[in-house]
Amino acid sequence: MSLTRLRDLLARPEPVLSGWSSLADPVVHEILLRAFDALVLDGQHGLAGVADLREGCARAALLGKPAIVRVAPGDLALAGRAADLGAAGVILPMVDSADEARAFARSLRYMPGGTRSFGPTRAADLFGMTPRDYMRAADEAVVSFAMIETAAAYADLDAILAVPELGGVFVGPSDLSMALGDGVLDPQGEANDRAIAHIAARARAAGKAVAIYALDAADARRYADMGCQLIGIASDVGILKAGCARLASEFRG
Repeated sequence: MSLTRLRDLLARPEPVLSGWSSLADPVVHEILLRAFDALVLDGQHGLAGVADLREGCARAALLGKPAIVRVAPGDLALAGRAADLGAAGVILPMVDSADEARAFARSLRYMPGGTRSFGPTRAADLFGMTPRDYMRAADEAVVSFAMIETAAAYADLDAILAVPELGGVFVGPSDLSMALGDGVLDPQGEANDRAIAHIAARARAAGKAVAIYALDAADARRYADMGCQLIGIASDVGILKAGCARLASEFRG
């Protein structure tokens, strides 16, 4: 797989539909990768450790699909390590300001323009490159997504989008709804939709990628109509639970 595969997908007119994995099973990762354009490996709320992220990134690269890793809030060390494991994109949650977005984006870039330490042996092997060639290409190829899900980030949106090193923003609808709605969880509410549409429009105007998490297909279609370019849909846990419940209900009548 080309290191620029995620960038290439984001440049096409139709939205990129990504699987979302909270589980640490590489077979589950493979199933999702075969169904979707890309795969988000959730290292924030999911069950994956570093070894599981390694296997998920490897399966993605070997199947010709980009892996995107969501790290825990503020974990810039794991952000760089995820890229070393072969992630084509990294998501940082709970970004509050342009300064935080800048520090994150720079953690995925090598010196002198960034702070990423050199050691991409695994990533270079997965992409069929020498480490030196990988280093030369990675600064522009690996996409940094700052999550917009706090009131502070929403207020500082244009400054975050003006960070030149940042690849894009990733909207977290649930946390955003609580941040802007006095703690009320309402990710599919009208006020939240207006905020999401505003974020998407500002991001597209700034030339940044805009991504989002969708609970279901209806959410995904609505967000695509708002201009979101990458949509992580449901999750492996959610799909499994819904499928099991549906089969049980159908059997029991």
